[in-house]
Order: sequence, then structure tokens, then C-alpha cells
Amino acid sequence: MAPDEEPRPWEELEKLIEESDAGRVEAFLDTLPGGEAVLAVSRLSEDDQAALLTTLDPEEAAELVEQMPDAQAVEMIERLEPEAAAAIVDELPSDEQADLLGDLDRQDAEAILNEMSPDDARDARELVQYADDVAGGLMVKEFLSYAHNSTVADVLADMQANAETYQDFDVQYAYVTAEENRLVGVLRLRDLLLARRSRAISAIMIGDPQTVPDTSSLDELRATFDRYQFYGVPVVNDAGALVGVVQHADVEEALADRSDSDFLKSRGIVGGEELRTMPLLVRSRRRLAWLSVNVVLNIIAASVIAMYQETLTAVIALAVFLPIISDMSGCSGNQAVAVTMRELTLGLVRPTELARVWLKEVSVGVINGVVLGLLIAVAAILWKGNAFLGLVVGGAMAANTLVAVSIGGTVPLVLRRFNMDPALASGPILTTITDMCGFFLVLSFAAALLPLLTA
Repeated sequence: MAPDEEPRPWEELEKLIEESDAGRVEAFLDTLPGGEAVLAVSRLSEDDQAALLTTLDPEEAAELVEQMPDAQAVEMIERLEPEAAAAIVDELPSDEQADLLGDLDRQDAEAILNEMSPDDARDARELVQYADDVAGGLMVKEFLSYAHNSTVADVLADMQANAETYQDFDVQYAYVTAEENRLVGVLRLRDLLLARRSRAISAIMIGDPQTVPDTSSLDELRATFDRYQFYGVPVVNDAGALVGVVQHADVEEALADRSDSDFLKSRGIVGGEELRTMPLLVRSRRRLAWLSVNVVLNIIAASVIAMYQETLTAVIALAVFLPIISDMSGCSGNQAVAVTMRELTLGLVRPTELARVWLKEVSVGVINGVVLGLLIAVAAILWKGNAFLGLVVGGAMAANTLVAVSIGGTVPLVLRRFNMDPALASGPILTTITDMCGFFLVLSFAAALLPLLTA
């Protein structure tokens, strides 16, 4: 290595893995700052990644897996034998277990579950049934709960007897349950420590606690935590039974993940996730799924130009304004898409409110279209000294801006209504239609005024 060349931690890690010295591998990973450990592991070969996970203690391996991007963590676990994978998955928090197992091939997931402890496997199977973006899919099963007829002494004795198990729990409160695990109260640990040992916990609990249904959406959970400054909220099923606890930090992380996924989808990454460590053919297939459709849509848009070849040949200056009108209309439409997506996320608009959204966008589109149309018209007149050219391109710009915001504002609602992903499809649909309309408006206006444009 040259004196001024940066050290490559994955090369050092490769050497340590070859030596199969778990202690030295763990010590080296601990010395890496921030995301350097993730970088180093991601640059290892598939065989070295598998060897790394089997060399480490399962608890240390689980901590490393938690740091890795979800897609890469799934790939790493898939390469392990079920017994080794189960030992690592067993050490993950229950919500992380569910996410990981839910992303695995069903056969691989079942093989791992069969190797896990019965209690953990049961909890994981329960959580995997939920979608990732509802309370049931985000909740953890690591929480303390006690029967309402327990005494303070009973609770303290249980905590002391199971201290090693509970040390990994995020213990802020204990939960009090009645028959059939029905949640009846929340017990603050401060109240527990200060109460007489013989006192029943039902006498010191906070009754009628705030809960969320296990089907609560991510946006509903965000609204709950915005309203109540809790670290976590108990999750109950239809019968009012306590099934888990959803933590504020996990909701914030899920919101950030959704935002990242929506951004990638809006850029044409099908599935909302891609890492360059993924198999080449998988990455290519995901990108082509969007690009191939986009080629077809662009051919359709370009066919409009072919219909007006003679007009374009007669007034070649129009060729300069076509991409400007297309691009500016696309920008206006994307602004409308962004606002609709934001309002859908916040629950401020329903997919059925097409008319309301359209009228709101039209009011903006009229103003912005007139202003943009005047600007491009003035530019055309100053360039060519032809007022009719300014009228053609300015009128087309104004009209296409109106079309763009109308489509951008309403298409995401239509797609959501039909259970399609608006983040993925709004972009290509918007681009194609605004291109087609922009080309058609410019060239049809020009065809109608052709004698005045060529005079």
C-alpha cells in the first residue's frame, strides 16, 4: 500500500476471517468508526461474509446484521445453514426477526424457524403475519407484563430472577393484564419501587392506558406519537389483548425507510431498494422493468412530432422550444405529484377526492401557466421578432402547464385507489402525457398559424 493510500478495512477483515479468530475479528470491528463496519462487510466476498457470521458469537453476529441494510442482511442470512442462521436470528429483537424472516424465501424462513427456540419461533410466526408498515409488524414482543392480582413483591422477585433475560428489554413500564391477557393498566417502575411489597399492582397502576390497534397504519402511529410524547405504546388486538409494544424510535425509522423507498421508486427503481451488492441480473431486471416501459411511452410521445414533420420543417425555430415546454411542464407536474404524495402520507387527502384536488391544482396551474407562457413568449419574440411565434409557444406553455398539474395532482390518487404504487407510476405517466400534450399543442397551434409564422 502506498504511504498516502487510505487503509482498506475489508482487506484486514479478510485476513482475520481466514485466521478464524473470533476475538480478533470482534475487536477489529469494534475499532471501526460509524458506518465503516458496514462498508467493510459489504466489500467482502459472499463466502467471506458467511464465514464472518459463523466465526462471530451469535450475539455479536446479530448486532452486525442489524447494522446492515435490510436487503444485504437477508442475502447474508440466506447463505448460512439453517442452524447457524437460527442462532443469529434468535438474538435479534422480535421486530427485526419478523422483518428479516418476512423478506426471506418462505422455505428458507421455515427452515430457520424450525431451528429456533419454540417461544421465539411462535412470536416470530405471529409477527410475520403482519404487514411491515402496521403496528403489528413494527411492535416488539420483549416487554414486561404481569397479572393484575400480582403484588409488588411478586413483580420484583420476577425481575430479579430473570434479570439476565430482561437486560436486553427496553424497560420503561410494565403492563398489567387481566383474564385472556386483556390490558388493564400500565405500571411505572418508579411507583413499583416506592410501593409497599405487599400491595397489589392493580392499586398503583395507571388504568385505561393509551393503546393502538395492531392494524394501525404507519401514519396513524406517527399521529399518536405526535400527540403523546411516549417512548412506546402498547399494541392490542381486536379482543383488547396485549400483543406487543411499538416504540417511537421504530416508527421514526420506518417513516424514514418509506421515504427512501418512495424516492427510489420515483426514480424508477422497482421494489424501492437496490444495492450494488445485489446479483447483477436482479439489478438489471429491476431497472429494465421501468426503463423498457419508458421507452415505449417515449416512442408514443415522439410519434406526435412525426405527425407534424412538415410544420416543424417549415418553422425550425419550434424545435428549440419543444424541449423547453416539455421540461417546464414536467417540472410543474412533478411539483403537483410531490404535494399529493405528501398529503397522502399525512392522511390529509383521500384517493376519492379527485375533484377537490383537481380544482386546487387548476387554480395554481392557471396562474403559473400564464406567467410561464408570457416569459417564453417574450423570449420567442425577442429572438425571432415574430409575435405569432410568441403566441404559439406561450399559449402551448400555459395550456400544457394546466394539463401537467392536473395530471400530477390526480394520477397518484387514482393509482392509490386501485392499490397501485403512486410513487413508481406517477413519473412515467406524467412525463409521457405532458410530452405528448406539449408537442401536440405547440405543433397544432403552429400548423393553424403557419402562414403567419413563415411570413
